[in-house]
Amino acid sequence: MTKKILSLLIVLIAVTLGAPAMAQTSPSVLSRFLPEVAPGDLVEGADAWGAIRSDVPVAPVLRGGEVLGHVFITSDFVGTTGYSGKPIHTMVAIDGDARVLGVDLVKHSEPIVLIGIPDRKIRDMAAGYRGVDLVAEAAKRGSAHDLNIISGATVTVMVIDDGIIRAGLKVARALGLGGLTAQVASGPAFEVDASAEAPEDWMEMEGDGTVRRLSLDVGQVNSAFEAMDDPRAARRALSEPPETTFIDMQMALVSVPGIGSAILGEAEQRNLTEWLEPGEHAIAVFGRGMYSFKGSGYVRGGIFDRIVLIQDDLTVRFRDRGHRRIGTIAAENAPEFTERDIFKIPADQGFDPARPFRLQLLVQREVAAIEKVFTTFELGYQLPPAYLRALAPPAPPADTAASGPSADELAAQSELWRRVWQGKTVEIGVLAAMLTALTAVFFFQGWVTRSARFTYWFRMSFLAVTLVFLGWYANAQLSVVNLMALFGALTTNFSWQAFLLDPLTFILWFSVAAALLFWGRGAYCGWLCPFGALQELTNQAARRIGIPQITLPWGLHERLWPIKYMIFLGLFGVSLYSIEQAERLAEVEPFKTAIVLKFMRAWPFVAYAVALLIAGLFVERFYCRYLCPLGAALAIPARLRMFDWLKRYKECGNPCQTCANECMVQAIHPTGEINPNECLNCLHCQVLYQSETKCPVVIRKLKRRAAVGSAEVPRKDAGAIGNHPNLKQGERKESHA
Repeated sequence: MTKKILSLLIVLIAVTLGAPAMAQTSPSVLSRFLPEVAPGDLVEGADAWGAIRSDVPVAPVLRGGEVLGHVFITSDFVGTTGYSGKPIHTMVAIDGDARVLGVDLVKHSEPIVLIGIPDRKIRDMAAGYRGVDLVAEAAKRGSAHDLNIISGATVTVMVIDDGIIRAGLKVARALGLGGLTAQVASGPAFEVDASAEAPEDWMEMEGDGTVRRLSLDVGQVNSAFEAMDDPRAARRALSEPPETTFIDMQMALVSVPGIGSAILGEAEQRNLTEWLEPGEHAIAVFGRGMYSFKGSGYVRGGIFDRIVLIQDDLTVRFRDRGHRRIGTIAAENAPEFTERDIFKIPADQGFDPARPFRLQLLVQREVAAIEKVFTTFELGYQLPPAYLRALAPPAPPADTAASGPSADELAAQSELWRRVWQGKTVEIGVLAAMLTALTAVFFFQGWVTRSARFTYWFRMSFLAVTLVFLGWYANAQLSVVNLMALFGALTTNFSWQAFLLDPLTFILWFSVAAALLFWGRGAYCGWLCPFGALQELTNQAARRIGIPQITLPWGLHERLWPIKYMIFLGLFGVSLYSIEQAERLAEVEPFKTAIVLKFMRAWPFVAYAVALLIAGLFVERFYCRYLCPLGAALAIPARLRMFDWLKRYKECGNPCQTCANECMVQAIHPTGEINPNECLNCLHCQVLYQSETKCPVVIRKLKRRAAVGSAEVPRKDAGAIGNHPNLKQGERKESHA
């Protein structure tokens, strides 16, 4: 029995999360799409493609036989899986200076782009990459251009952007474009030897490379600014003698135990070890002279803008929270420094202490009242061989294609979704607060529903937040498309990476999976669905202005229930043949039109969504009741719920019909049972359960207590229940509740 429950739980979470997989791409994607794109459409003036290279899937872009640049498909080089669970194939051309010449989205399965986003917006976004300097991207870690996010397509746009930049850098290195060179591993790999010891004397550490030094005098700095294009920099030259020390900066990798102990001392080294989390590293930087490597512009929680650590594509900018000052230097014969600081390198940056890196120093000069020019100098660092030990070379994989993405590729994908989550901190906090409040209401629903007024206004307020914040602001509208993405992922290697690109959707699906075990589908459909909230709020407005409400006959209502299940099963069947076609048919959901795109769409889609809302003015939650395939999909595993929270009297349904008559979606059978597949957990039946004016059982109990309290002679009140207007005529049953 336990194994069966665990199996059902695993299936439930898999189906509800519907996480797309990182699809494996063919090494010859370019050969598939190159004949389909005219050269002039991608690069202005181009008239032909050259032959695809044999070493890398790149082809020359030609004009009259002259090479203008090189074209490639991003999915040939990096993972580009989008929200659909399939790769986004973007064609990119770059020139000899590693600048982007053109971008074209040639193949994808993103439903929001296929149907919801106008083609013009995507082309405008792609055109914005023309002129992007990949060399600057390599130096600035993705900050050299402004990323324009298209409303409703955040995940898709960020995947496209990440693919263009990372794939472009790989191509530029492979071909030696823009001065970039290929990263070729020569010789054995190394790791830090934690048992290695450093010299105790500072001069010896300088001599063997444990400590590296950058020394600049005023003459060198003036010469550097004179070589710049801006003549104002030369006119503002420093007036001190040329031999005056501008800055004497030295650096050491103190996270290496032997180096840290020699420079900081044993006690400070232990403190440093406790400060650093697993996988983190730290450098110590020392300085003296006219110029400060820290500057005075950073604030608490801010960034040090004068120094940056660079290792290949990796760029680390140091913040105040990752900074500590050094007291005294333990090494003998250490110079007197005016600045002594430690900077932390976070673990998620992918820094390799065994490989060379450099510290770039930014030097500024004022050329006008509020204008400055800048130049840079670099301090290179490589751990001496004494602190390294060789690693045995790993065995080559038998099948690279079957082994999945490389560690570097997975790390890059992980960095992308982490960046997305960091940018959504406020939204995640608000959603967490909403889920916490809703969970508390469900757990303490007996207490909450004592007040009909409080329950009503809490629900209306919550639905308003769901609609405005989750829906129109955050676009966190779940869809049956999420579930269908799972079916396309079953034949590929499963990965969380793509699903994690949309944090609010990920959190919502995880919450839905948990809620299905406790409360069924109603937790999402009744409270957290933006389109459902829009229907209910518009229906409440309709009631207030006197629009009549239609209650369908039970027999007709019961026969309309299965429609949404048929729609879901139909979409599921089509998805087995073609995911793309199923995603188009999923437009039966009006979510993209009404929520994601806020009705800014072609008129047939708008007319369909408006028609559903108009129907909902007369029949409350019309779409949820009869057409929603997502609700049907969630109702199927809702049978697995472990608890029955909604309280009922044995008189419910026979003879009392109050709850059945007032249920907004007619989820209560005439016999009194609540159908968990249709219930939206609005809690109205729990309000009625305690109502002193509507529930016959409660009314009768109160009358009995009043009779006992007034010391009257007890007598059987035959009309306490039998004469209640919600009971069937002629029934005169005595309650035993």
